[in-house]
Amino acid sequence: MTSDAKLVENIIVKERGRLFNFIRKYVPLKEDAEDILQDVFYQFIAGFDDIVVIDRVSAWLFKSVRNKIIDKSRKKKPESFLDIKIDNEESDDEEVFEDIIASLDYTPEDLFLYDEFNEELNKALDSLPPEQKDIFAMSEIEGFSFKEISEITGLNVNTLLSRKHYAVNQLRKKLNNYLNE
Repeated sequence: MTSDAKLVENIIVKERGRLFNFIRKYVPLKEDAEDILQDVFYQFIAGFDDIVVIDRVSAWLFKSVRNKIIDKSRKKKPESFLDIKIDNEESDDEEVFEDIIASLDYTPEDLFLYDEFNEELNKALDSLPPEQKDIFAMSEIEGFSFKEISEITGLNVNTLLSRKHYAVNQLRKKLNNYLNE
């Protein structure tokens, strides 16, 4: 084993636990957290020769992890309300929310209108500038607190609040236009 390979191995062993715990704060599924960690270590190994200052490796790893978390949150599609699984207390089965809605005698027209509204909401979200859309999605859809979002993005909480405020105003305008039609 070369000295570089041994150095890389030592860094991975040393930083793995801290990085994984950091990722788990923001990524609920253990498997997703492991995927992010594996991607970052792959990048680290592939680009090791380009990293000049070894003292900065820890900072580079945490910045890479933070970027991967943000990328994952951008790619994540919002879960459809109709696909939410609900535990059935009377049996060990899970029911899909859509089945429960159907059992409440919603008409096909009601379900169509719901789907249509979801489409309009997604269009409105897609029309927002990325910095507003990301903050809105992380806060409202993924349930991150502003403190957590600040840690992930490195942005000030007031900046995040301002971006979400603009996003909410834009969504309100776009959806009011849709609802008034």
